[in-house]
Amino acid sequence: MNKTVTASEARNNFFAILKEIEVPGVSVTITYEGHPKGVLMSSEEFDGLMETLDIMAHPEEVAAIEEGMREKERGEVVTLKEFKKNLGI
Repeated sequence: MNKTVTASEARNNFFAILKEIEVPGVSVTITYEGHPKGVLMSSEEFDGLMETLDIMAHPEEVAAIEEGMREKERGEVVTLKEFKKNLGI
């Protein structure tokens, strides 16, 4: 859920907005003079976005993820339990 508030509303309701953005998927866009100026989201969600951007900036990482997804679709995966058993753990 995305919400838009003015800078004045954000200032007046800052602590309530902090509570709102604790919920995954919730962000609040803050406008000033009718134009979007910033977005508030949880730090956890921000960290996730930054990690995603970092991965996408490295083609070899994207390729490895895509190959893993294809392997999963083909059923070429093992459970963690099977993996540990194969390693003798």
